[in-house]
Amino acid sequence: MQDGFPIGLGYFAVAFSLGIAARNAGLTPFQGFLASILCNASAGEYAGFALIGAGAAYLEVAVMTFIANARYLLMSAAISQRVKSGIRWPHRLLMAFDITDELFAISIARPGPLNPNYSYGSVVAASPLWAVGTALGCIAGNLMPPRLVSALSVALFGMFLAVIIPPARTSRVIAGLVGVCFLFSYAAARLPLVSEVSGGTRTIFLTVLLSAGAAVLFPRREEEA
Repeated sequence: MQDGFPIGLGYFAVAFSLGIAARNAGLTPFQGFLASILCNASAGEYAGFALIGAGAAYLEVAVMTFIANARYLLMSAAISQRVKSGIRWPHRLLMAFDITDELFAISIARPGPLNPNYSYGSVVAASPLWAVGTALGCIAGNLMPPRLVSALSVALFGMFLAVIIPPARTSRVIAGLVGVCFLFSYAAARLPLVSEVSGGTRTIFLTVLLSAGAAVLFPRREEEA
């Protein structure tokens, strides 16, 4: 919970802008709260709210949300390899339900096998603030100046930096890989044809490509418990 609470504060700030999108789509504060407590993914929720506002069919909303959130399949696979042996599938399903970029980062950064209680504690501290922030954004978001809403959204990027800088300082391989990831992500967003692919699909492709390359070039022995 101690690790998850700072992430929740960042979620709370960023969710204000998400609440504005929910309100523009015609959702009530309670509906925005319910959407965020059941789907902790900003890109997926933004896409879903945009489609709801456009009057899209349920199937379209489901498919688009799946595509936008497909990168979490990779994160779940990585987490499953770090879970303590003997953990049964109900715990694995609960852990997979609330894997976000930030919660995945703090979980995968922990040394040794991962205890489900760690995931539960971080989720309990972070997830409600994401949902509450969305609801408050529905209520008061439109009353805030656009510059202030934009400034609050920067908090999420600050959290990403706080996650990747400590391991990058202790490992030249990780530091180099972070730099390569930034370079490839920028190139993929600018190159013809590739830039036309959705951001979620580009993320999946680059994640598999770069992590596989790093595993082949710089293999690490499995850590002892």
